[in-house]
Amino acid sequence: MGFLSSGSVLLSYLVLFLAKESLSHPLCNDLTAPFNLKQPLAFCQFNGSVCCNSKEDLELQRQFQVINVSKNCSPLLKSLLCSKCDPFAAELFRVESVSRQVPALCNSTVSSNKSTQSLAETDFCDRFWNECQNLSVTNTPFASQAGDGGSSSNVNSTISKIWKSSNDFCKVFGGASEESSVCFNGQAVSFNVSKVTGPSPSGICLEKLANGSYLNMVPHPDGSNRVFLSDQAGKIYSVSIPPEGSGEILKIDETNLFLDITQEVHFDAELGLLGLAFHPNFLKNGRFFVSFNCDKLKWPECAGRCACNSDVDCDPAKLDSDSGASPCQYHSVISEFFSNGTYVKPVEVRRIFTMGLPFTTHHGGQILFGPKDGYLYFMMGDGGSKGDPHNFAQNKKSLLGKIMRFDVNNAPDAKAISELHLWGNYSIPKDNPFSQDKNLLPEIWAMGVRNPWRCSFDSHRPSYFLCADVGEDNYEEVDMITKGGNYGWHYYEGPLPFKPSKLSNSSTKIENPIFPVMWYNHSEINQKERSASITGGYFYRSSTDPCLYGTYLFADLYAGVIFGGVETPVGSGDFTSSRIPIQCASDSPIFCSSETEPSSSFPPLGFVFSFGEDNKKDIYLLASNGLYRIARPSRCSFHCPLETITSVAPSQQPDRSPPSPSSSKRVHDISTLVKIFVAWFFLLLVV
Repeated sequence: MGFLSSGSVLLSYLVLFLAKESLSHPLCNDLTAPFNLKQPLAFCQFNGSVCCNSKEDLELQRQFQVINVSKNCSPLLKSLLCSKCDPFAAELFRVESVSRQVPALCNSTVSSNKSTQSLAETDFCDRFWNECQNLSVTNTPFASQAGDGGSSSNVNSTISKIWKSSNDFCKVFGGASEESSVCFNGQAVSFNVSKVTGPSPSGICLEKLANGSYLNMVPHPDGSNRVFLSDQAGKIYSVSIPPEGSGEILKIDETNLFLDITQEVHFDAELGLLGLAFHPNFLKNGRFFVSFNCDKLKWPECAGRCACNSDVDCDPAKLDSDSGASPCQYHSVISEFFSNGTYVKPVEVRRIFTMGLPFTTHHGGQILFGPKDGYLYFMMGDGGSKGDPHNFAQNKKSLLGKIMRFDVNNAPDAKAISELHLWGNYSIPKDNPFSQDKNLLPEIWAMGVRNPWRCSFDSHRPSYFLCADVGEDNYEEVDMITKGGNYGWHYYEGPLPFKPSKLSNSSTKIENPIFPVMWYNHSEINQKERSASITGGYFYRSSTDPCLYGTYLFADLYAGVIFGGVETPVGSGDFTSSRIPIQCASDSPIFCSSETEPSSSFPPLGFVFSFGEDNKKDIYLLASNGLYRIARPSRCSFHCPLETITSVAPSQQPDRSPPSPSSSKRVHDISTLVKIFVAWFFLLLVV
């Protein structure tokens, strides 16, 4: 019986190998977060958050009322129409892959690997066909695809006349794991059963590759083992990463810099070179971008509008100096540079963005290109000062306390810059939230953040855009960033209300704040001083430590501790986080135990400034005491039963999240499956 039980678990793991990634997590069709209503919807009834307001609900009701539908088909059609209001609508309608008006109907021939749905539920497409095949497609969502039957006259026909059979119908409208792991079964998406997950990590093993302090690591776009490292002072290095476990150190040539802008950068506690991003087509166009701070008193080209201005009810003349600096003496800048691969033009090609900062802290500075849309995202804090006294983060006319989104592929003309009051040479993506809320500045993608310090897109699920947001008095948090999302600051800190000591005239209460998916209290880190500052990281997607696969890793700046966040059930958007023990490998290329306690294997990281990821998806810690890489757990005597399966690619490992979204990552080769089965069979016998 024990063997049969182990075998069933093994088969569960093997089934997971065949799954594809989903975008999952609560998300509406327009990529905004679901919201709560004061009054429940009258027609489409859901518990909790929804993706429709009362007006849209009424429109769906009117659409349903004009359709001539049979008694048996009626509840099925109503549920299908209301699926647009489901908090998981974005996945049901596959918004990031194809454009469709009908949700992917659960189909037994394309069965879902999601633990949310039983085999009976996967027959909803066939059930809909049986009950609704005589339904006229006129005024229904099916009309948009009626042409699939071969004639434009089909829009006035019935379902059965257009698609002929259940098999034909479900080829068009059925779906499950082929596109995503959630499909429509006639009910609201729910997560009641946990998916089988891989073993939990017993600890994180580190090897130290270099001394020195760096803020950014970006993999070279050529896919090689090269990365770009930048320090806060303004130097960027191109280096090659040695293989894990090779015993080689990371060699950094101080005399051969990729780019040196130390003369332009103002380097201080929270000021410096803060962001680095390479254009998605860098190998063809050589474009890359740098985010940094400058001092207008020392560099004439450091000039831009002040973020404290009359548009946001702020007068810089009334602000006190901060750390000896006058208001808007320091600026946030994004500059574009050019490289042909070996040569770098040492002066900026184009100034993308410039904004004066009212205070000397809380200005984020990271830049990232969206993996799906190719737009440039810019993280900006609330500008500083305790409690955001001017409430910049909630002011829709301020860029402080926001996540911004720029189009750097299309330069604006003078008219656009003037009419939209742009802060530089960029265009506005047409689907930015201002298209739905004209009160927003067009650059804003999300708002209500205090100081976003290190964000990342999950390389396997691009809609998982996580940002760590530094707290003030009590809580540090991780937010799931969505289009138009409001993350609550300064009315909320972490999961609880925050009471600012000073309230500006523009203070207004907010509706539907989005609460963090993970957080921790300062007292959990440092009970005496209660000092804490979160550092965001990445979803671990490397094969080096397969027991970490799918875990979101983040850290605390001061405490030198690493947290792991696990989504359970996968796709639900519900995370739990906990500390993960860390040790330094005894064979680390650079000795990384404490000088005061040489027998201790705990690495003295110092301040954990940032994380990095290379092209192999290995994860690095960028700390004040050096650069560390996550190594194989066995090098620190941590036990991970999956480590023995060295031939299995990361996307084929039993993990905490679905495997890769690319069909090329799926297991098609039977010999690979045999190898996996044999490896697990051997492992179970040993255990």
